[in-house]
Amino acid sequence: MKLKRQKQAKKTISFYKYNFSFRQPFQVLIDGTFCQAALKNKIQIKEQIPKYLMGEVQLCTTNCALKELETLGKELYGAKVILQRFQIRSCSHFKSPVPASECLLSMLGETNPHHYFIATQDFGVTEEVKRLPGVPLIYIVVNTMVLEKPSAASQGRVAAVQAGDLVTPAQQQSISSLKEQQGLGPEEGGRGRKRKRKRSNPNPLSCLKKKKKKGKAPPTPANKGEGDGKKGRSRSSKKRKTGDGPSEPGGPAGSQ
Repeated sequence: MKLKRQKQAKKTISFYKYNFSFRQPFQVLIDGTFCQAALKNKIQIKEQIPKYLMGEVQLCTTNCALKELETLGKELYGAKVILQRFQIRSCSHFKSPVPASECLLSMLGETNPHHYFIATQDFGVTEEVKRLPGVPLIYIVVNTMVLEKPSAASQGRVAAVQAGDLVTPAQQQSISSLKEQQGLGPEEGGRGRKRKRKRSNPNPLSCLKKKKKKGKAPPTPANKGEGDGKKGRSRSSKKRKTGDGPSEPGGPAGSQ
């Protein structure tokens, strides 16, 4: 019977690990009713819960749970001594304590973001926890600790996620972080904020100074001879050479 119970607990823990991102050390939130039942049935909470959950565990409680045991008198003194040994998680009722059942449910919220296991014998808390998806429940039955099977709410949430109808809180967080990295987060007015461009260094080629042209421009065909120090022939010189030849009949030479 003990081996069967251990296998069932392993299966339940795997369900919460793969579907609700539970990781070690597991955080077990305990109230006074669980400590009283453990004391009555001679169960060592610090020793048996880590063995039962097969991993590292952080046992914790709240100030409201401790205050409740203080007000209940000497009958629950032993449970108070046990509860004082656990870590205290801060709640929103520090100045005005509330009943432990109300405090534990407020620590869970709607999605159990801190991945708490709840250890309680309070029937009202147990019924409320079963309505919340992703909250493992531990209680004591006949000298034995029992990890409740995943509730219908948890199984329904997993089925909806697998069908693509819902997104898990872990997936929502990863999606929002990716949107922030890409600059797609929502802004006031409903418009998406613009993506910030990273400052980049200027193009090194654009920073170079322009080189000044050295020397004169290359000679053109008209003044090519001037560049060599020699005078080029022109049309006027050709005309002069033609004028030194025999004169026309109407000129002075023909009058003789």
